[in-house]
Amino acid sequence: MDKMDRDAIRDIDELEYVIFCIENVAARLGKDARQVYQVLTEKSDILDSYIIPNFDILHKQDKMYIVNDILSVMEEEGVEI
Repeated sequence: MDKMDRDAIRDIDELEYVIFCIENVAARLGKDARQVYQVLTEKSDILDSYIIPNFDILHKQDKMYIVNDILSVMEEEGVEI
């Protein structure tokens, strides 16, 4: 996907949510947050195609649900860190 086609983060709440997602997936996997960011943006488009568009639904869930959900999407797409 072309970087210009990416969904834009609309406000500080979405930015905080994205950071929360990246940091907590990294913590669960015992990886560096930068590695997780690269996987979600460069090795896949999960950040732009799933995490940001589903902000309204996902940010209301608890941390365990969000992390498990993102990990499930990564598994479905064959994305590994």
